Amino acid sequence: MTFQPSPNRVGPKYRNPVYNGYFADPFVLRAGQRYLAYGTGSIVDGLVFEVLESADLVSWRRIGGALQPLPPQMGSDYWAPEIAYAEGRYWMYYSVGFGDRHHHLRVAVAEAPEGPFVDQGVNLTPHEDFAIDPNPFQDTDGQWYLFYARDVLDAPRVGTHLAVDVMPTMTSLAGQPRPVVVPSADWQIYERGRSMYGKVVDWHTIEGASVVRRNGHYYCLYSAGSWLNDSYSVGWVVADHPLGPWTEPRSGSGRLLSSVPGHVRGPGHNSIVTTGGDADVLVYHAWDERRQRRQMWIDPLGWTADGPFTSGPSWVEQTLPG
Repeated sequence: MTFQPSPNRVGPKYRNPVYNGYFADPFVLRAGQRYLAYGTGSIVDGLVFEVLESADLVSWRRIGGALQPLPPQMGSDYWAPEIAYAEGRYWMYYSVGFGDRHHHLRVAVAEAPEGPFVDQGVNLTPHEDFAIDPNPFQDTDGQWYLFYARDVLDAPRVGTHLAVDVMPTMTSLAGQPRPVVVPSADWQIYERGRSMYGKVVDWHTIEGASVVRRNGHYYCLYSAGSWLNDSYSVGWVVADHPLGPWTEPRSGSGRLLSSVPGHVRGPGHNSIVTTGGDADVLVYHAWDERRQRRQMWIDPLGWTADGPFTSGPSWVEQTLPG
């Protein structure tokens, strides 16, 4: 299925990538008449997480950094920020650790969406060996949930799985995580024969949750495979409640975005932003041709009774829905 924007509601033309710089794990927030993007990458003006601004999701400009860094002993690698607006303030959820070990989720707060965000001194996941990629989601009844990726070692397919927990407050979790996506296929393998936790295993990776409610159902889009290569892809699951149970699509592999040889390399770690015209846009990253930079890409996202669909990943000029 392809997109056919209404001639009366045609948005701007774009061609991927929409930002030339390094900008991994992009999360886009609509704030009034503008869009702000937050990404894993460089430190800007002494602040962690670069922030971009756009009026149309196509043309972006750098406006600074977002988060005041923690003391060095807390971690050197900051990953995948996402923002929630609640109680009149902006809450940033992110992970920090050292390389691909010892990451935990934390929360920071700011009075304005561009920051600066100040960490609130809380480790949200002290019970996890490794936790990354937080995705805050508010249900229609006002309840907040946090979806995130965590390492699971006692499963038929060992690796990083997705879980969800209730948020009693914006700075706490209930501590009762439930499974969302458990690896079920070989396309979700990060690396065969990987040395992890003192063992050598075929390591699976499910990460980068992005949850929305559409057509009376809850959809969780996620990334799987290895972010380092062309295996990285976006899949999805569906549920009737944020706590699940979550099920895979009735037919097919459930993959929404995959690499296209010669054109797109490793599309993944998406977020979903709804425009002022109530159109959903999929925001994700993919590698440049030399595999030196993960860059921000966008494509329209639609919904049917069977689930989400997109015309992406696209690499030629397209038109966004209005």
